[in-house]
Amino acid sequence: MSERLRLVQGHLCTTLDRCPVGPIRLISMCAGQGRDVMGVLARHRRRADVRATLVELDDRNVAVASQAAAGAGLDGVDVVGGDAGLTDAYRPSVPADIVLACGVFGNITDDDIARTVSGLPSLCAPGATVIWTRHRQAPDLTPSIRTWWAEAGFVEEAFDGPDRLFIGVGVHRLAVGPRPFVPGRRLFDFVGYDALTSPGSPASSPPDDAP
Repeated sequence: MSERLRLVQGHLCTTLDRCPVGPIRLISMCAGQGRDVMGVLARHRRRADVRATLVELDDRNVAVASQAAAGAGLDGVDVVGGDAGLTDAYRPSVPADIVLACGVFGNITDDDIARTVSGLPSLCAPGATVIWTRHRQAPDLTPSIRTWWAEAGFVEEAFDGPDRLFIGVGVHRLAVGPRPFVPGRRLFDFVGYDALTSPGSPASSPPDDAP
């Protein structure tokens, strides 16, 4: 998990470095305790430019993330307790320049992954970057996910899937025009690893990385 965190934070840092001068809008889906974001913003030169919305359903994680943001003096970070699978959670924060979908794709169905990928252009600003993760244990779905990004109009900037790490970390940039935001749209249901691996479930692979 520490290696996965290092990769995600490294890509986020690089993405922030490349953003043009001015405000930067960032969304983190199923943000957990916010480590992906806070670990970068706390020391990044663009921290004052970032307006980040971290969406997390678990109240305990919301409390931890909120305390971490306050402790680091990150006034531009808003931790929202809500359902990350509904577009309404992102209404005040779109269009976003950076979207993190880390710790999500291993805990939702394959159909919902495809639906989320195809729906993300409606949350994105022109040229937005999406950073995502998914485990690579059999059956490895990451090749299909990378194809779905291309079909949705994204160009792959990077994909890290070293043999020593069972988690893949991808970076994709929106190369087509954004789509209009659709309020009330269901992108996914976060069902969790246990539900996915129960008898008769559509998947039987290890859980994705915890945010």
